[in-house]
Amino acid sequence: MKKEQVVSCQFSVWYPIFKKLTIKSRILPLPQDVIEYLLDDGTLVVSGSDHDTQQVFNNNSSDVEEDVQWSDDETTTTVTAPEFPEFTSKVLEAINALGGSVFPKLNWSAPRDANWIALNSSLQCHSLSDIFLLFKSSDFITHDLTQPFLQCSDQDSPDPVIKYELVLRRWSELIPGGEFRCFVKENKLIAISQRDYTQFYQHILKQEQQIRQALQDFFSQHVQFRFPGEDFVLDVYRDSNGKVWLIDLNPFGEVTDSLLFTWEELTSGGGQSQQQEDLVFRYTTSEVTVQPSPCLSYRIPRDFVDLSTGEDAYKLIDFLKLKKNQQEEEEEEEGGVTVTSTD
Repeated sequence: MKKEQVVSCQFSVWYPIFKKLTIKSRILPLPQDVIEYLLDDGTLVVSGSDHDTQQVFNNNSSDVEEDVQWSDDETTTTVTAPEFPEFTSKVLEAINALGGSVFPKLNWSAPRDANWIALNSSLQCHSLSDIFLLFKSSDFITHDLTQPFLQCSDQDSPDPVIKYELVLRRWSELIPGGEFRCFVKENKLIAISQRDYTQFYQHILKQEQQIRQALQDFFSQHVQFRFPGEDFVLDVYRDSNGKVWLIDLNPFGEVTDSLLFTWEELTSGGGQSQQQEDLVFRYTTSEVTVQPSPCLSYRIPRDFVDLSTGEDAYKLIDFLKLKKNQQEEEEEEEGGVTVTSTD
C-alpha cells in the first residue's frame, strides 16, 4: 500500500466519479480549529448543540472559560464548550438538505468504534453535537487525523498534504446482511467477504450464486477501470430488489479490515493471478461460526484490552508488580497483628 493509494481513496476523490451509484452526500471542509478541538483530550465538553454548557471537570481548564462554585463537600466546574458558529451553520444546513438525519465520516473513516457512546447506539446524527460526540470518542477518527499513512510501504517519502473534510451522508437503514466487501487487485475482483461476518444470514447461503454474479456485474459495468488506481477495496450493498449500491472505497492494505480473509492471502501471487470466474466468496455458513463484534473491544479501557491480549508486555509487568506488592502488604498486616486473650 502506497501513500498515493491512500490519498486516492478519500471520499472527495471517488464520490464525484460514482455519485449516481451511491448515497447522496455533502462534503464540508474541516476548519483547523475544529480539528484541534477533536484532538484535544483536555476538552471533555461537546460542542455544537443548543446547550453548550455542561457540568464537567476539565483536564485543561486554562484553555476555556470556567466558573468554580464552592460548596461544603464538592467542587463543581462549569465549562463552556468552544463554539464554531460559521461551521455549525453549514453543518445544520447540510443535515437539513439531506433529510434531517445523516451518517458522518471523515476523509476515510466513520466512527464505527464509537457507536456505543450514542444514546441510541447508532451512528445516526441529527446535530453537530451528535457528530462531535462520536468523533471525539473514536480511535478510527483519531487515526485519520494523525496517522493516515501509518502502514504505507513508502514511509521514506514525504506525506501528501491532506485537506480534511467532514462527510455527511443521507441516513439510510441498511440491513447488515446486505453489505459486502470486495477486494480488487490490478483491476481484477479477486475476493468477496460478507461485511458483517459476526452473524449468520441464511439468505446469503441460499443466494450465494446470485449475490456473486450481481457483485461481479456491478464491478465490471460500473467500477472497473474508472477508479484512479488498480488496487482498492470496495464496500457495496445489495438491496432487497437485488440492486447493488456503492457504499465506500478503501485502501488495499492492512489499514483496511480483511474480514474473512488474511492480507497474506489477498496479496499473494495466487490471488493476483485469479480470474474473475475463480474469485473467492466467503461468508458465515452457520450459527456455529458466529463471532463477537471486533468493535466490542473499544467499549472498555485500552489498558484492559492490552492486558487481556498480552499486546503490551510493560503493562503486564506493572500489573504483576502491583499484585505482588498488594500481596506483600496484606501478608505484613496479617503478620503484624497480635491477638491476646484474658480469662
